[in-house]
Amino acid sequence: MANIALQSASTGLSALNTKLDVIANNLANVNTNGFKASRANFQDLLYVEEAQPGVENSIGDRRPTGLYVGLGVKVSGTQVDFTQGSPINTGRDLDVCIQGDGFIKVKVEDALGNGGVAYTRAGNFSLNKDGEIVLATDQGRRLDPPITIPADAIRPITIGADGKVNVLKPGSTEPEEVGQIKLTVFINPAGLKQVGENLFVESAASGQPLEGNPGEDNRGTIKQNFVEGSNVDPTFELIEMIRTQRAFEMNSNSIKAADDTLRAIAQLRR
Repeated sequence: MANIALQSASTGLSALNTKLDVIANNLANVNTNGFKASRANFQDLLYVEEAQPGVENSIGDRRPTGLYVGLGVKVSGTQVDFTQGSPINTGRDLDVCIQGDGFIKVKVEDALGNGGVAYTRAGNFSLNKDGEIVLATDQGRRLDPPITIPADAIRPITIGADGKVNVLKPGSTEPEEVGQIKLTVFINPAGLKQVGENLFVESAASGQPLEGNPGEDNRGTIKQNFVEGSNVDPTFELIEMIRTQRAFEMNSNSIKAADDTLRAIAQLRR
């Protein structure tokens, strides 16, 4: 019946609307440091079984196919693409880019992150009033473990590929190590929970955080004076937007056709 077509097409409109929201968010963050693009995954819904395949008739022949009418589609989830973005040379001594796998851990409120920590790929750092290295965002999240730069340190600060932070003090010829940037990896980073601010937090799907030094156990390395750009491909997203618009139009046409069919049936009484 045409009412099933109405139901199926309406679920298509809802799912495509969600996909359009995801695409719009990707495009909005095309210049966000460390941003990872998402995609909407679809799955079909239940089916009305009107005839089973393999049913045997009186002379032993079996039905080669069944008769199933689907009830539409839904968004099964959004999947984050953790492909590395292009490194952007900023020349700033506190900017770092992770080359390879891993996240930098920062402190957050207990209500926001599991255990009061979150993870980021954005490496645009600054100093707060206490000389601590923090994310250059509106919240100024501190590194975990914290790293404090002495007030009399001579700039530029040196951050090695292994994450060691070294400073040179007045009157000294040898740099002094003041901290170590750690990297954390997850067995399933796509299972991390997104909480905004370029931050991810651990979830039951991501697996346990595995923290260590950069360059060890398949972790990436640190590149100073660079930040990781967004991995959003604007051309791909625009193509997906056009495809979504066309699919939306086709589902709208399905609703119109089903409505016309129901109207014609209603008029048969006259």
